[in-house]
Amino acid sequence: MIAACREQVTLLGIGSYAPERVMTNDELASMVDTNDEWIAQRTGIRERRIAGPTESSAGLGAAAARLAVESAGIDPTEIDTIVCATASPDYYFPATASLIGERIGAGDVAGYDLSAACTGFIYALGQAYAQLAAGFADTALVVGTEVFSRLLDWNDRSTCVLFGDGAGAVVLRRDGTRGMLGFDLGSDGSGGSLLSVAAAGHNEVNPEGPYVQMNGPEVYKFATRVVVESAERCLEVAGLTVDDVDVFVPHQANKRIIDHAAKRLGLDESKVFTNVERYGNTSAASIPICLDEAWREGRIRRGDRVLMVGFGGGLAWGSCVMEWTKEQP
Repeated sequence: MIAACREQVTLLGIGSYAPERVMTNDELASMVDTNDEWIAQRTGIRERRIAGPTESSAGLGAAAARLAVESAGIDPTEIDTIVCATASPDYYFPATASLIGERIGAGDVAGYDLSAACTGFIYALGQAYAQLAAGFADTALVVGTEVFSRLLDWNDRSTCVLFGDGAGAVVLRRDGTRGMLGFDLGSDGSGGSLLSVAAAGHNEVNPEGPYVQMNGPEVYKFATRVVVESAERCLEVAGLTVDDVDVFVPHQANKRIIDHAAKRLGLDESKVFTNVERYGNTSAASIPICLDEAWREGRIRRGDRVLMVGFGGGLAWGSCVMEWTKEQP
């Protein structure tokens, strides 16, 4: 699905939150057969955040949402809809979005969860934009939140070194300023088994737990191809070229994938924002965490054109290009 954004929907607020506990590569080396150099060379990751026993996707998401609402300068009751992207919800039901709405005081807000793994935040942005553009809502909260540490086999070094926990959120509003410019969304279910977590209803569920299963080499080949292709389609539908991009914020899965995509697209390193070395892969939370940090550090300024690309389980992909409409903090 490729679409140009015709309606005037803008980003009003943004926030992110991560657990306090930091797990370094050296700590992982005491648990599995690995070391800091091996992990860093292959992924770019040096450390990640791990949720505590009482923390959950709803809790992390609510913390990020509060900051986004504060940043937007609105009351939580002004939110009409919450779209929550998560592959690690608190429950199959109720929706994590509903729990977040209750925790931030959003009243009887409409809310639902969206599962598209690491591409989830881009899909959620598209869903929220569509609701606002159609007039179903005036103000939307979009949250990406994950506690992937609960889905990991800590004896499997091929997966446990990659992921971390965190949350990010944005507030969107239909307000007469054109911020969202274009989307490219897609998936290929034939590759679904390459990156998956079996659910309770699956007849091949791992009896030892619902752990992440990944074919690393095949996912890497998929990601290095699809990031470039999706980004180019998204820019084309928005009437832009790579030269128009001021900041590139890709999903933070692997530094080698990010570097490869930037080189193929012809983007200068100065335009690429990454924080994978400090958070690892936080799935649906990675792009909004990056956006928030880039904005607060002055790397994204009002008027900048920001290109975001997500990819992951599905196998799914998604890109969004927007004009940044928020002033510096």
